[in-house]
Amino acid sequence: MNNSRLISTLLALLVIFSCGAIAAVPDFNGTWTLNNKKGKNLGMVSAVDETVVVRQTTASLVIDFSSTFMMKTTKRLVSYDLGGKGVANEGAMGDKAETVAQWDGAKLVVKWTSEGAVPGTKVVKTEIRELSVDGKTMTVTNQRPNKEPMVMVYEKQAK
Repeated sequence: MNNSRLISTLLALLVIFSCGAIAAVPDFNGTWTLNNKKGKNLGMVSAVDETVVVRQTTASLVIDFSSTFMMKTTKRLVSYDLGGKGVANEGAMGDKAETVAQWDGAKLVVKWTSEGAVPGTKVVKTEIRELSVDGKTMTVTNQRPNKEPMVMVYEKQAK
């Protein structure tokens, strides 16, 4: 095989694998409703009615939360930079955190770093967001240090 043919073959393979990697990024866009019956280790979250609207581009993922607990509805907006830059966000309980999102294959892994209960300490929570093969279920696993992971399962709503 001559050099130009080898280079052409390598370039073709690079394009094929690049397209495959791009296609592997899931599309979280849409309106999702929390199904508490399918979750695990939800604690008080099992009493929450929650709908999220996700807007995703190649650069960012924005989640608009609407949660109802004990007849009180709260709203919050969370934004992730999909290029791995830190973004200031607020947790469900109003705690301030820096979030860093990165792709791990088809999973979006977000590290939430916030102040610990002891002054000068930090707590890191890991959030893993993934889609089912059919794209109809979004699973969000939250892992806190020394605790069982909380698994929240959302179902996609029809347009």
